[in-house]
Amino acid sequence: MLLRTVVLDFAPDVHDAAGEFWRVALLGELRRGTEHPEYHVVEHPAAVGPVVLQRLGTGASRIHLDLETDDPAAEVARLLAAGATIAQRHQQWTVLRDPAGLLFCVVPAESADFADLAHIVSP
Repeated sequence: MLLRTVVLDFAPDVHDAAGEFWRVALLGELRRGTEHPEYHVVEHPAAVGPVVLQRLGTGASRIHLDLETDDPAAEVARLLAAGATIAQRHQQWTVLRDPAGLLFCVVPAESADFADLAHIVSP
């Protein structure tokens, strides 16, 4: 498992201003999503993993984390046993809530450096 991404989810009416704020705050550049245009990445030297800006269709702005794993089903099961609940299931990832109600995602390993950086989790 690897804490891979911090995702800043913004309501449509504040997305552009908030994205510009975080670009300046992190001394970075915005790279617009091509495959998924609702996502933008702040490329910057201030963090180990990417900071992604997501334009929400509806709802309030929030922040969530992406946990990358080479076994999503096992990781979801482990986190459910620890007290998480499922908020949504998608084909390739699962959105969970921690016991305080905060959202986070379990996503499949896709990073080139996953094997070098990931921590093995034993239940």
